[in-house]
Amino acid sequence: MTVESRTATPEDIRVFAPVLAEAFFDDPVFMWMFPDEQQRIRRMTRFFATDARHHMVPLGATDIVESEGSIGGVAMWAPPGRWRTDRWTSLRLMPGFLLALGRNSGRGQQVDETLDAAHPAEPHWYLSTIGTSPAARGAGFGSALMEAGLDRADAGHAPAYLESSKEQNIPYYERFGFEVTHEIVVPGGGPTLWGMWRRPR
Repeated sequence: MTVESRTATPEDIRVFAPVLAEAFFDDPVFMWMFPDEQQRIRRMTRFFATDARHHMVPLGATDIVESEGSIGGVAMWAPPGRWRTDRWTSLRLMPGFLLALGRNSGRGQQVDETLDAAHPAEPHWYLSTIGTSPAARGAGFGSALMEAGLDRADAGHAPAYLESSKEQNIPYYERFGFEVTHEIVVPGGGPTLWGMWRRPR
């Protein structure tokens, strides 16, 4: 199986948003924000499509991996100094996020504010989201995505940062040079995440 990575375009969003929704179906953060299993995929697809369209894809560092023309994984990166949304971007994101989250919008805001408060101040590449289709796991898609993003960071000798929402995924990220620096607990009964930092290379 040949795995190829490339930079995503706006036209790719409608195809890769459902891939991310499937990838994060059992993720503790998204299970907390989207507790209704029957509606989770649909609502998460809208959530990821909104984030990709109005924030991440325009930054030019969202990668997709394909095999035989089918998208199997996605990684959305923000370049140094670009991870936080400006006021105009936040306004464009709001309608889609509200539609996606519905009555759980407060939980979404709680997660967003908690992660923002714990985010490192030093300029870095930020891996906002990485996910592969359940059917594509174990085929090297995740590694291809990580390498594409980290190649950018290394080209500029810049650090990188991510939050792991599953403790069992920490060793995977450690393979790429990330180290746990802090725990992030979402108030109000929310999940715990682990902030992970990769030093410049």
